Amino acid sequence: MSRLVLLGLPLAFLMFLAPSPSLALKKGECEVCVSVLERFKATLSSEDSSNQGKIEKSFKKFCKDLKTKENRFCYFLGGTADAATGILGEMAKPMSWGMPVDKICEKLKKKDRQVCELTYEKQIDFKSVDLKKLKVKELKKILNDWDENCDGCLEKADYIKRIEELKPKHVREEL
Repeated sequence: MSRLVLLGLPLAFLMFLAPSPSLALKKGECEVCVSVLERFKATLSSEDSSNQGKIEKSFKKFCKDLKTKENRFCYFLGGTADAATGILGEMAKPMSWGMPVDKICEKLKKKDRQVCELTYEKQIDFKSVDLKKLKVKELKKILNDWDENCDGCLEKADYIKRIEELKPKHVREEL
């Protein structure tokens, strides 16, 4: 019996040391993190991309214009002025080494799980959607996402009319 315990102990130790397959990102996981970091990485010059301090400074500047989920991602990392804590170095250091964005997001997930819980909202298909069936709250959100407002809108029909007016400016027709 003691022989089985002695043989099983090293095996259990090796299993403990083996990396867990669940740590790797699955398709669609951390979509906001991957998207924001890919776009951010594309803005860096080749000389800035290897300097951790410049990456952190550039990221804070990059985050100023982001909204909704992307702004929340910046907040979690410490890239916004109102962030209480920050793990910006956990993103900047691996990026300065040239680590792929998805691996950076894996590391960030280990530090703060919330980073990967952010997801984009489903986009509205304007070709097939019936605006009359949407709630006023959803119509207001469409205008807000477009950085537009509806001054003087009181009824649902007013919001629908405003969206129809702005649709050519904000919705691109696929060929």
